[in-house]
Amino acid sequence: MAEEEKKIIVDEDWKQEAQREKEVLAAKEKVEHQDEQQDEHKERGPLPEGNFAALISMLATQALFTLGLLQVKGQQERKPDLELAKYNIDMLEILEEKTKGNLTEEEQTVLSTTLSELRMGYVRVAG
Repeated sequence: MAEEEKKIIVDEDWKQEAQREKEVLAAKEKVEHQDEQQDEHKERGPLPEGNFAALISMLATQALFTLGLLQVKGQQERKPDLELAKYNIDMLEILEEKTKGNLTEEEQTVLSTTLSELRMGYVRVAG
């Protein structure tokens, strides 16, 4: 009995149609991704102008988070990381040293008050 050869018939139209469908899906995904990004920006709103107080606030927020004094709503409570909290407070102290004499009175007040509050928080959590 002779072996029959199996013949594969490739339909070029099928290949082209599959490629078109693939391109259409890719285009839809791209549009959906762009829409999601735009929705995120709409929900957040415009960002405030970057300034010294915003920088202090950002660093202080990191310190509060590592101290465990600031929690993310809906997430499991985190234990304080005193080493990382100290690092964040040290970063603010270095900023205070390096900007000494170059800040407005208001900026200096924000920085020194923030540092004092973070140091007290650190002592309270560590103690």
